[in-house]
Amino acid sequence: MSEYMIMTDSTVDLPKEYLTEELGVPYIPLTYLIDGQSYEDMIGLTGEEFFAKVRAGSMPTTSQINPEQAREALEPYLKEGKDILYIAFSSGLSGTYNSIRMAAEELQEEYPERKLIVIDSLCACLGEGLLVYKAVQLKRAGKNLEEVAAWVEENKLHIMHNVTIDDLFHLHRGGRVSKASAIVGTMIQIKPIIHMDDHGELKVIGKERGRKKALTHIVDMAVKQSEGWDNDIVMITHGDCKEDAEFVARQVEKKMGIHNILINCIGTVIGSHTGPGVVAVFCMGNKR
Repeated sequence: MSEYMIMTDSTVDLPKEYLTEELGVPYIPLTYLIDGQSYEDMIGLTGEEFFAKVRAGSMPTTSQINPEQAREALEPYLKEGKDILYIAFSSGLSGTYNSIRMAAEELQEEYPERKLIVIDSLCACLGEGLLVYKAVQLKRAGKNLEEVAAWVEENKLHIMHNVTIDDLFHLHRGGRVSKASAIVGTMIQIKPIIHMDDHGELKVIGKERGRKKALTHIVDMAVKQSEGWDNDIVMITHGDCKEDAEFVARQVEKKMGIHNILINCIGTVIGSHTGPGVVAVFCMGNKR
């Protein structure tokens, strides 16, 4: 069996050292621009620095991975004689998957003896991270590239993304809600409930009045979705609001009986679109 690499992009939002050192997964960074300065996701500003700028009024913009960047990152492993399984950021949110796919098709022609599989995860943030984590587990259990790729394809829509946003203006900026809804919702403390649909797009599916109710709601969604599934880990992200993430973690422990919980601040690229105050719970479950 040929040696193979699992690769991904920075939008997995796992801690960098955990991703690259503990899981052994290389990544390609997306980039963002804020206050006239360009940064790479994961190695630019810290979450605290980034969200401090956003709270002060800075408006970041993001850039997807391009085919040239993808080729530059993939080719060295092919030259070393390694095959690659690439798990990419949802095509419903970014053109990154298409860039990776285009680069892979070119490289496959140049390295016909190598295997290069690119999967559209239809996931984002720690949902994508959870999918990568599961793929690494399977690889370590001795599964070959094709077996891991098949599992990822079969199970990617079983990665649940349950999200609440604190500030509706960021959703308005991203075209998710109208300006009027953002103004009224903010005034009366309406907190949207969001999930990732089967097309890999974020959709507002409900609302709660008040922060604690919204946080409890996303945990209750995870509880219901995960019935019958053996979740060995739950992942929680937050937009520079660790206390809220820890509240959610305690609810997960109490209601799901799961103590292996990874909490991490949301990455700067995805955080550019959610704004500060986002909290999300990721687990495996029956249906999005």
